[in-house]
Parts: sequence; structure tokens; C-alpha cells
Amino acid sequence: MELVSENRVAGGWHRRYRHQSQHTQCDMTFAIFLPEQVDNTQPVPVLYWLSGLTCTDENFMQKAGAFKRANELGIAIVAPDTSPRGEDVPDDPQQSYDFGLGAGFYINATQAPYDKHYQMYSYVSEELPALIEQQFPVSEKRAIAGHSMGGHGALVVGLKNPSRYCSISAFSPISNPADCPWGKKAFSGYLGEEHKAWLAYDACHLLEHSKDSLKVPVRVDQGEADQFLDEQLKPEALVKSAQAADYPLTLTMHPGYDHSYFFISSFIDAHLDFHAQYLK
Repeated sequence: MELVSENRVAGGWHRRYRHQSQHTQCDMTFAIFLPEQVDNTQPVPVLYWLSGLTCTDENFMQKAGAFKRANELGIAIVAPDTSPRGEDVPDDPQQSYDFGLGAGFYINATQAPYDKHYQMYSYVSEELPALIEQQFPVSEKRAIAGHSMGGHGALVVGLKNPSRYCSISAFSPISNPADCPWGKKAFSGYLGEEHKAWLAYDACHLLEHSKDSLKVPVRVDQGEADQFLDEQLKPEALVKSAQAADYPLTLTMHPGYDHSYFFISSFIDAHLDFHAQYLK
């Protein structure tokens, strides 16, 4: 790993690293916040944060205001990039914001030319946690959270790996990507036109088929003034699927809040407190 930058913050450390990924076959950058407890070589649990469309590791770390509470709780935060990057990594030919670079959707692509690099599901769920646990003084206690596309990613990664995560949370997630414009575009481009393949990365479908599996507690927060609420996010579908499976999911709607980091920064402490219940 190559250390890109480091800053002292809220009693702990914020560091950015670059490393060669086996799954995405390119250099990947991630950021990590390490609370002050690690100065005493005390292993701490980790919250993985997945960001949304057009974002990098920097958006959450610079805008969410999570460090002070994370330090108080003794929780490390890891934020990966949202897609592979590099000259050899294919982008959307139309260069739109919702596909290609910055829009990996946390799935494993099967369609050329994206299948070589766009293996974000395996990177986030397997390679990155293994690297973090090898290189940093952290425990094997993990939680996962995200926003928008990253909220979709957090739900999918957490629901597909219930024994590896203590808790899941999401701000404004793309709840039913197999049935919304963003998801349909990404899934058809990365996975092909076979709808059955899409369902493996759809949180609503995963919830509906979770009746006999280990259930991980889920918290979802959604702004009522979100400009993408009705067409893209569809939280009501998520709640319906959770109720059908008797899954422990709580949705809280917030009047006046939109899709931005103003919303995330307003409630990030509550999400950290939620995860702390299970990580400790």
C-alpha cells in the first residue's frame, strides 16, 4: 500500500491509501479513519461506508462530519472508491454520470468490456476487508452503511453476507434497482438483459428470500424532499419486502431533507450510535 495523505482529526487519524486490487485489476484508493484507541494498540470495529454516484472516498470523509462521534465510540471508518479507475478502465461511451467511472454499483460485472475491472462487489465484500484487517489494528467486527447507490451497495453486501456484518444502515438507498431507471441502466450494461441476474443485487429481492437466513438489523433514513424519491429510490418497496419476510428493518422519513450531504451530516451520529449497539 502507498500512503497518499494523512491528517490528524477529532483525536484520531484520517489516512488515504492507494493499492493494486486483484479484483478490479487496477489501482484503488480508499480512506480510513482510525480513532484514538488504536494508539494503544486496541483493536477497534470497522464501519464500511459506500458512497453514491459520482463520488470517491473523499465525499463522505470531508462532508459527513462523522469523525468526532466515531472517535468517541471507538469505531474505525473505511470508505472505498465507487468504481475502478485508470486509463485502461472502460467508461460509459456517452460519459453520463450514472454509468461507468464513479458508478460501479457495487456489483460484479459479467458483460464485456466491463467484466475485467468492474468487480466492485468482490472488492468491497472480500478484498478490502481482508486488507484492512491485515494492515490495521482492527477487529473482525464489521458494519456497513452507504448513501444512494452506496446505500444499495450496503444493503446488498450486508444482506448477502449476514454472518460477516453486525448491522446495516443506509441513507436514501436505491432500494429496488431492478425496477428503477438508474438500476435498469446499470444492470443491463454490467450484467446483460437477463432480469434474473439483476435480482442477485436487488435489496428487495434479497429481503423477500431471507426468511430462513440470519437476519442483520437494518436502519434506513430517507428525506421527504429528496428529488429522486419516487422515481429512483422507492423506499416503500423496501419496507414491503421487509414486512413480508418479517425482517428487522426500520425506515424513518424526514420532512424537508433532500438527497445531499446536508441530510447525511444531520443524522450520521444516529447511524454511528445504531451500529455501536451491535459492534460492541
